[in-house]
Amino acid sequence: MDKNTLTGFALMAVVLIVFTWYSQPTAEQIQAQRESDSIAASRRIEAQQAEEARIKAAEAQALLMKQDSTSLLFSARNGSSQLITLENDNVRLTINTHGGVIETAELKNYQDQQKQNVRLVNPDDAHMRLSLPTKTDNIITDELYFQVADMPASGAGESLESVTLRLPLATGSLDIDYTLRPDAYMVDMVVRANGIANLFMPSTQALTIDWNDRAHQLEKGFDFEQRYSCIRYHSNDGTTDNLSETSDDEEEIEQALDWVAFKNQFFSAVLISQQQFTGAHLTSRLYQKGQGYLKSYEAQLQTAFDPTGARPTQLQLYFGPNDFHTLKAHNDLSLNADRDLELEDLVYLGWPVVRWINRWFIIYLFDWLKGFGLHMGLVLLLLTIIVKALVYPATKKSYLASARMRVLKPKMDELNKKYPRQEDAMKKQQEMMQIYSQYGVSPMGGCLPMLIQAPIWIALFNFVPNAIELRGQSFLWADDLSAYDDVIRWGKDIWLIGDHLSIFCVLFCVMQIANTWISMKQQQSAAMSPEQEQSMKMMRWMMYLMPLMFFFMFNTYSSGLNYYYFLSGLTSILIMWFLRKTTDDTKLLAQLEAYKAKHANDPKKHSGMAARLEALQKMAQEAQQQQKR
Repeated sequence: MDKNTLTGFALMAVVLIVFTWYSQPTAEQIQAQRESDSIAASRRIEAQQAEEARIKAAEAQALLMKQDSTSLLFSARNGSSQLITLENDNVRLTINTHGGVIETAELKNYQDQQKQNVRLVNPDDAHMRLSLPTKTDNIITDELYFQVADMPASGAGESLESVTLRLPLATGSLDIDYTLRPDAYMVDMVVRANGIANLFMPSTQALTIDWNDRAHQLEKGFDFEQRYSCIRYHSNDGTTDNLSETSDDEEEIEQALDWVAFKNQFFSAVLISQQQFTGAHLTSRLYQKGQGYLKSYEAQLQTAFDPTGARPTQLQLYFGPNDFHTLKAHNDLSLNADRDLELEDLVYLGWPVVRWINRWFIIYLFDWLKGFGLHMGLVLLLLTIIVKALVYPATKKSYLASARMRVLKPKMDELNKKYPRQEDAMKKQQEMMQIYSQYGVSPMGGCLPMLIQAPIWIALFNFVPNAIELRGQSFLWADDLSAYDDVIRWGKDIWLIGDHLSIFCVLFCVMQIANTWISMKQQQSAAMSPEQEQSMKMMRWMMYLMPLMFFFMFNTYSSGLNYYYFLSGLTSILIMWFLRKTTDDTKLLAQLEAYKAKHANDPKKHSGMAARLEALQKMAQEAQQQQKR
């Protein structure tokens, strides 16, 4: 490899390092987070005390209102709690008539680290309430008791999939219909007024939803899972965005929203409105490692409400995996068939160009390989081989560009002897470019093909950590390809390393060093001026330091990603060895000589970089002459 090929590798690495660095918290963010945690802790104590005082006051007020038989909500405040379970093959939901909302959501086909079914909603952590102002009182559902108005009869062993809850009011009721879709993770939630239009002011047209939750740590790697957990939302203009993954964040969203998701790395709870949400206020707060939680989420939303009951408020809730195809299939379950919810955007696939590569190539290639029933370790191996085969033409072109530079080294050595002085550097560079032009060699020929491969590297960087298929899949010494492998661990965090040593990360970094060493060996035989030799010393240091930087960045990353990069480096070495063995330098030089002879009288050969250097040289000479005058 020559300097340009190494430059291509270096640029690819720099892009990857910058991307990784960008996705991680900075030192300032970490320090700010520590300060924020201290302030937040004191604020939490103050807030807890204020909340306790509020609760006591509310309880006292509620007691008084319960005893007020003339109150609009007298019957609703004096009910009893009942748990109702909706269930299909995928999910089990528990609805509490006290509040009328879903209290627990359990996924039946996925397990957590304790080998229990994943719970996305827990009564101790999650809370949702609906609020409506009336002329005389405020309907706040978490203070009220609903009645079971309609529940289909079920036989022994059968599961309910729908229920209607009714909140009794003075002249009618507020009803909530829950319908769990068969073989899906989606439940329809329809809120309708029933004979209570006279209770509301004419201006009442919105239902307020307060939703909060604490995201449990479900995966082995806290830092890695927290980095991929956030509040994500979809605007009615078709764009998807999220609050910060690496710091506390709070936003007032001006656009109307189709849905808001409380997202973990591999699972999400999504609230969808068919009439869209307005006035959204979203808040995300980080938890520290060891507390059992990743983040706390809060969402304050408004959606359309018709007091006459003619147009019910149509909501939906998705409790399920962040699986691209599963989410895409649930778009078809939308109550508004005219709008694509684009739920698959919950699976982050990278920046636009990278996202297209993942969306239209990597995902389908991965699914095709997975379809053979192979182990995920073999799937990643075959994925690596196929990707390398597809970029092989660019790799070969890059290598041949380096090889042409290598066989021209004797001519460059003669040029170095001809122009040994520093003041002749411009002349030497001009003749060097002229020689390259005569032989049809491009000094940048090895750089561009390598840069073409960079988006694929970054695409896999985004795809592997979000591939739920790797979750819980063991391979060799790694017990979970979606998390770091920690056969070697010491139980105490060390700065920049953590509490473990990832063997796949070490192998990946060792392979990077091997690749660098091979590149440097080839570089020694490439055509290069003394000035280029000097400039290459810094690049050599950079190339050798990069694996060390990779180690500190990737030690907490998923073993599947490190395994892929290890395989990628290994196959690169094998490809370089094959190309070196199959390239005859004598024949290659003969081809270059033939090219030179064929185009000896072509005036276009003295153009391009050589012509520009000549023009620059003339300008420099004229400037020197003017200075002498």
